[in-house]
Amino acid sequence: MATTFDLSGKSILITGAGRGLGRALAIGAAQSGARVTAFDVDAPSLVELRKASDAITTQVVDVVDRGAFMDAAARLGRIDAVVNNAMLIRYDAIEAVDDAILDRMLAIGIKGAVWGVQALLRHMDPEVGGVILNLASPVAERGFPNTAVYSMVKGAMGTFTRTLAAELGPRKVRVNALAPGSIPTPGAVAITPQAEYERRAVNIPLRRIGRDEDATYASLFLLSDAASFISGDILHVDGGFLASA
Repeated sequence: MATTFDLSGKSILITGAGRGLGRALAIGAAQSGARVTAFDVDAPSLVELRKASDAITTQVVDVVDRGAFMDAAARLGRIDAVVNNAMLIRYDAIEAVDDAILDRMLAIGIKGAVWGVQALLRHMDPEVGGVILNLASPVAERGFPNTAVYSMVKGAMGTFTRTLAAELGPRKVRVNALAPGSIPTPGAVAITPQAEYERRAVNIPLRRIGRDEDATYASLFLLSDAASFISGDILHVDGGFLASA
């Protein structure tokens, strides 16, 4: 993958980086010069990720567990940026949502993001500041059946982003969100048939489904010094999907 933005010397923590967009971003950031640490609960996926770059280290961490998260973060030394990517992707009719599903989705998506921010604040250089990148979604801004819990979490990421941008800006911390549109990651493909992706492509103004690199390049920009005066924004990488609503 060709890269555009220089992240040399940056220490970046990415949650949920074993597969999908988290994996693509970890590889892209490493290729851009960053020292990347990937957290994921799935050990085999992290073994494969380590093979992609010597600049990537991995730790098996359940982001729900604050103690485990903080202990793992403390072993990294300085942290310059955190990408809150971890999320359980499930689409269920609202009456099918039970305690276990709800608790796990909220815990991974919301608790994990809070712990990620706390880890950055503990371990960043206060003279330099840091960067937080939250993963949002266009799904949170349009109504889609059977996505209530997922959309609720992703909507919370938008509010979380704007609030933290105001709160942490004086501490030299930039906070933004990335909202990728339809990208056939392994998690999404597992619950979305190919015919649905074909249908979506017809309704996207750019007339195609997104690719990993579309989200990766946008993320690298927001993490880099090229975006040094951007904070509190949600960057939609969706081919114009929301604009056409």
